[in-house]
Amino acid sequence: MQERKKAEPLRVAVIIGSTREGRVGESVGRWFTERAAPRDDLEFSVVDLIDYDFPAHYPDRATTGIREFTDEVARADAFVVVTPEYNRSFPASLKQAIDYAYDEWRAKPVAFVSYGHGSRGLYAVEHLRSVFTELHAVSLRNGVGLNLLEDLFEPDQDRSVGPMLDQLAWWGLALRDARAARPYIS
Repeated sequence: MQERKKAEPLRVAVIIGSTREGRVGESVGRWFTERAAPRDDLEFSVVDLIDYDFPAHYPDRATTGIREFTDEVARADAFVVVTPEYNRSFPASLKQAIDYAYDEWRAKPVAFVSYGHGSRGLYAVEHLRSVFTELHAVSLRNGVGLNLLEDLFEPDQDRSVGPMLDQLAWWGLALRDARAARPYIS
Protein backbone atom coordinates (compact mmCIF):
# COMPACT_ATOMS: atom_id res chain seq x y z
CA MET A 1 0.00 0.00 0.00
CA GLN A 2 1.30 3.43 -0.95
CA GLU A 3 1.80 5.93 1.87
CA ARG A 4 -0.14 9.14 1.53
CA LYS A 5 2.07 12.23 1.56
CA LYS A 6 1.12 14.77 4.23
CA ALA A 7 -0.02 18.03 2.67
CA GLU A 8 1.95 21.20 3.22
CA PRO A 9 0.15 23.40 5.77
CA LEU A 10 -2.31 25.91 4.36
CA ARG A 11 -1.20 29.52 4.61
CA VAL A 12 -4.03 31.35 6.38
CA ALA A 13 -4.06 35.15 6.56
CA VAL A 14 -5.95 36.40 9.62
CA ILE A 15 -7.07 39.87 8.53
CA ILE A 16 -7.84 42.35 11.31
CA GLY A 17 -10.41 44.58 9.62
CA SER A 18 -10.81 47.55 11.97
CA THR A 19 -8.46 50.51 12.15
CA ARG A 20 -10.61 52.52 14.55
CA GLU A 21 -8.93 54.02 17.59
CA GLY A 22 -9.85 52.02 20.71
CA ARG A 23 -10.73 48.98 18.58
CA VAL A 24 -11.23 45.50 19.99
CA GLY A 25 -10.13 43.78 16.77
CA GLU A 26 -6.54 43.26 17.79
CA SER A 27 -7.63 41.49 21.01
CA VAL A 28 -10.18 39.38 19.11
CA GLY A 29 -7.54 38.44 16.54
CA ARG A 30 -5.08 37.46 19.27
CA TRP A 31 -7.79 35.41 21.06
CA PHE A 32 -8.60 33.61 17.81
CA THR A 33 -5.00 32.89 16.79
CA GLU A 34 -4.22 31.51 20.27
CA ARG A 35 -7.03 28.97 19.85
CA ALA A 36 -6.05 28.18 16.27
CA ALA A 37 -2.30 27.88 16.90
CA PRO A 38 -2.27 24.16 17.86
CA ARG A 39 -3.37 23.20 14.33
CA ASP A 40 -0.45 21.74 12.39
CA ASP A 41 -2.37 21.73 9.09
CA LEU A 42 -2.74 25.52 9.11
CA GLU A 43 -0.03 28.17 9.20
CA PHE A 44 -1.30 31.55 10.39
CA SER A 45 -0.08 35.06 9.68
CA VAL A 46 -1.79 38.14 11.07
CA VAL A 47 -2.49 40.88 8.53
CA ASP A 48 -3.56 43.93 10.53
CA LEU A 49 -4.91 46.70 8.32
CA ILE A 50 -3.63 49.31 10.75
CA ASP A 51 -0.09 48.37 9.66
CA TYR A 52 -0.64 49.37 6.02
CA ASP A 53 -0.29 52.87 4.65
CA PHE A 54 -3.28 53.02 2.34
CA PRO A 55 -4.06 56.24 0.44
CA ALA A 56 -7.19 58.25 1.19
CA HIS A 57 -8.47 57.69 -2.36
CA TYR A 58 -8.02 54.93 -4.93
CA PRO A 59 -4.86 55.83 -6.91
CA ASP A 60 -4.10 55.28 -10.59
CA ARG A 61 -1.13 53.10 -9.61
CA ALA A 62 -0.73 50.82 -6.62
CA THR A 63 1.20 52.37 -3.74
CA THR A 64 3.74 50.49 -1.64
CA GLY A 65 1.09 49.88 1.04
CA ILE A 66 -1.36 48.48 -1.49
CA ARG A 67 1.30 46.21 -3.03
CA GLU A 68 2.37 44.93 0.39
CA PHE A 69 -1.24 44.09 1.27
CA THR A 70 -2.08 42.43 -2.06
CA ASP A 71 1.14 40.38 -1.83
CA GLU A 72 -0.05 39.04 1.55
CA VAL A 73 -3.44 38.17 0.05
CA ALA A 74 -1.77 36.47 -2.93
CA ARG A 75 0.48 34.35 -0.66
CA ALA A 76 -2.44 33.06 1.40
CA ASP A 77 -4.36 29.88 0.60
CA ALA A 78 -7.27 30.88 2.86
CA PHE A 79 -8.48 33.76 5.01
CA VAL A 80 -10.05 34.46 8.38
CA VAL A 81 -11.50 37.96 8.45
CA VAL A 82 -11.83 39.46 11.92
CA THR A 83 -14.50 42.15 11.66
CA PRO A 84 -16.54 44.36 13.92
CA GLU A 85 -20.06 45.35 13.10
CA TYR A 86 -20.39 49.09 12.63
CA ASN A 87 -23.90 50.36 11.86
CA ARG A 88 -25.05 46.87 10.77
CA SER A 89 -22.18 46.41 8.34
CA PHE A 90 -18.40 46.09 8.23
CA PRO A 91 -15.84 48.93 8.44
CA ALA A 92 -14.86 51.09 5.49
CA SER A 93 -11.19 50.26 6.14
CA LEU A 94 -11.94 46.60 5.42
CA LYS A 95 -13.87 47.38 2.24
CA GLN A 96 -11.04 49.58 1.00
CA ALA A 97 -8.48 46.81 1.60
CA ILE A 98 -10.67 44.12 0.00
CA ASP A 99 -11.06 46.29 -3.10
CA TYR A 100 -7.30 46.74 -3.51
CA ALA A 101 -6.95 43.02 -4.20
CA TYR A 102 -9.00 41.28 -6.87
CA ASP A 103 -7.56 38.21 -8.55
CA GLU A 104 -5.72 37.42 -5.31
CA TRP A 105 -9.01 36.42 -3.59
CA ARG A 106 -10.26 34.09 -6.33
CA ALA A 107 -10.99 30.44 -5.57
CA LYS A 108 -9.91 30.72 -1.93
CA PRO A 109 -12.01 30.16 1.20
CA VAL A 110 -12.90 32.93 3.64
CA ALA A 111 -14.04 32.39 7.23
CA PHE A 112 -15.25 35.07 9.62
CA VAL A 113 -14.67 35.96 13.26
CA SER A 114 -17.09 38.78 13.99
CA TYR A 115 -18.00 40.83 17.01
CA GLY A 116 -20.60 43.40 17.89
CA HIS A 117 -23.24 44.44 20.37
CA GLY A 118 -25.97 41.83 20.63
CA SER A 119 -25.81 40.61 17.03
CA ARG A 120 -22.28 39.17 17.37
CA GLY A 121 -21.33 40.97 14.16
CA LEU A 122 -23.51 38.77 11.97
CA TYR A 123 -24.86 41.69 9.90
CA ALA A 124 -21.28 42.57 8.95
CA VAL A 125 -20.63 38.97 7.93
CA GLU A 126 -23.73 38.84 5.73
CA HIS A 127 -22.54 41.93 3.85
CA LEU A 128 -19.03 40.49 3.54
CA ARG A 129 -20.40 37.26 2.06
CA SER A 130 -21.85 39.26 -0.86
CA VAL A 131 -18.57 41.08 -1.44
CA PHE A 132 -16.46 37.91 -1.37
CA THR A 133 -18.92 36.05 -3.61
CA GLU A 134 -18.46 38.79 -6.22
CA LEU A 135 -14.69 38.25 -5.95
CA HIS A 136 -15.15 34.49 -6.59
CA ALA A 137 -14.06 33.55 -3.08
CA VAL A 138 -15.87 30.85 -1.09
CA SER A 139 -17.32 32.07 2.20
CA LEU A 140 -17.80 29.45 4.88
CA ARG A 141 -21.06 28.77 6.61
CA ASN A 142 -19.56 28.26 10.07
CA GLY A 143 -17.97 31.20 11.83
CA VAL A 144 -17.29 32.66 15.24
CA GLY A 145 -19.45 35.47 16.60
CA LEU A 146 -18.65 37.37 19.79
CA ASN A 147 -21.05 39.60 21.74
CA LEU A 148 -19.37 42.67 23.21
CA LEU A 149 -22.22 43.06 25.71
CA GLU A 150 -21.46 39.72 27.36
CA ASP A 151 -18.18 38.34 28.58
CA LEU A 152 -16.30 38.60 25.31
CA PHE A 153 -14.09 35.53 25.45
CA GLU A 154 -16.20 32.93 27.24
CA PRO A 155 -15.23 29.25 26.95
CA ASP A 156 -18.41 28.64 24.88
CA GLN A 157 -16.87 30.64 22.06
CA ASP A 158 -13.89 28.28 21.91
CA ARG A 159 -16.18 25.48 20.70
CA SER A 160 -17.05 27.32 17.49
CA VAL A 161 -13.40 27.80 16.46
CA GLY A 162 -12.70 24.10 15.75
CA PRO A 163 -15.56 23.40 13.32
CA MET A 164 -14.85 26.62 11.44
CA LEU A 165 -11.17 25.72 11.07
CA ASP A 166 -12.08 22.18 9.98
CA GLN A 167 -14.20 23.65 7.17
CA LEU A 168 -11.49 26.17 6.29
CA ALA A 169 -8.89 23.40 6.05
CA TRP A 170 -11.14 21.22 3.87
CA TRP A 171 -12.02 24.02 1.46
CA GLY A 172 -8.50 25.40 1.52
CA LEU A 173 -6.95 22.07 0.53
CA ALA A 174 -9.60 21.35 -2.10
CA LEU A 175 -9.26 24.77 -3.70
CA ARG A 176 -5.45 24.81 -3.50
CA ASP A 177 -5.34 21.44 -5.29
CA ALA A 178 -7.91 22.65 -7.84
CA ARG A 179 -5.95 25.87 -8.58
CA ALA A 180 -2.78 23.81 -9.04
CA ALA A 181 -4.50 21.37 -11.41
CA ARG A 182 -6.37 23.97 -13.43
CA PRO A 183 -6.30 27.78 -13.29
CA TYR A 184 -9.56 29.33 -12.14
CA ILE A 185 -11.64 30.94 -14.88
CA SER A 186 -14.01 33.72 -13.90
